[in-house]
Amino acid sequence: MLRVGVAGARGYTGEELVKILIKHPEVRLTYLAATLEKATAFDELFPKFRGRLDLKCENFSVDKAAEKCDLLFLALPHTVSMDFVPKLIKKGKKVIDLSADYRLKNFGIYKQWYHKAHKDKKNLKSSVYGLPELYRQKIKKASLIANPGCYPTAAILGALPILIAGLCEKDGLIIDAKSGVSGAGKKVALGYIYPEVNENFKGYKFNVHQHSPEINQELSKVSSSRVNVVFCPHLLPVNRGIFETIYVRLNKALDLAKAVDIYKKFYKDEPFVRVKNAGVLPELKDVVGTNFCDIGLVCDKDRKLLIVISVIDNLLKGASGQAVQNMNIMCGFGERTALL
Repeated sequence: MLRVGVAGARGYTGEELVKILIKHPEVRLTYLAATLEKATAFDELFPKFRGRLDLKCENFSVDKAAEKCDLLFLALPHTVSMDFVPKLIKKGKKVIDLSADYRLKNFGIYKQWYHKAHKDKKNLKSSVYGLPELYRQKIKKASLIANPGCYPTAAILGALPILIAGLCEKDGLIIDAKSGVSGAGKKVALGYIYPEVNENFKGYKFNVHQHSPEINQELSKVSSSRVNVVFCPHLLPVNRGIFETIYVRLNKALDLAKAVDIYKKFYKDEPFVRVKNAGVLPELKDVVGTNFCDIGLVCDKDRKLLIVISVIDNLLKGASGQAVQNMNIMCGFGERTALL
């Protein structure tokens, strides 16, 4: 039985991790941490867990985490995880980091987008980007996983097949992305309170969002040349879910049936990617509460334009569900275990 812990258990992603892990047959949840005035029973923080989990949540201690756990999920703010990861790795623990601290391989780019110099360049080099559809074999052997961001997960999965097929222009991919409010975490800020979000819809950080370099990094790796996307995120007045529309310029005419065939063949062995049939487009309700990424396609043959719709739950395939999927791969469990 694998002993696991969650640091950052009070956040949305931490809560989702707990919900998944308490029903995982190969795992025992042994440690929970968050910033608290004093150690508190987790079912006092979240009454829904009463009768399901008898564990206290306390301030994070590397020594205690290492003593009680074989694997740690770090659901911590960006720039914080790198303070703890080196100590946990040195103690022989496996780590799945849900922040951005180990996603960007270029130190300068990390500092540019997260405004802080990276403190752990050694482990950054050896970390594995945790997108199973791209790096499953590396994930199997990894000790440190950089769990992908929510927007990048949907964007990369949506663009990969056509990029790898070599049928599109590498420059100028346009990603029109929309996220539920939980994607911002539990921060208290005017733009995220109910009266500001409800009955509203707005864009933010067009082409300056911190997920842009992550998308560019991974798509460039699978391409023969540098990919530089146009990334425009928006805030949806819903709790959760990501809906991305990706506009791809093709380098030759392509009909819809062929495009669907390319995508279905690419993802035929992937347990959590579903490609819709021609003429069917995914919706948020298809994926919210699941670890699936659903993809639909529209093809304008005359304009040589492919439109890809990629939809996920930002808290599951975009965060906690994918983190557990990575744990399953790392530890030799069935990849679907405990995941819907």
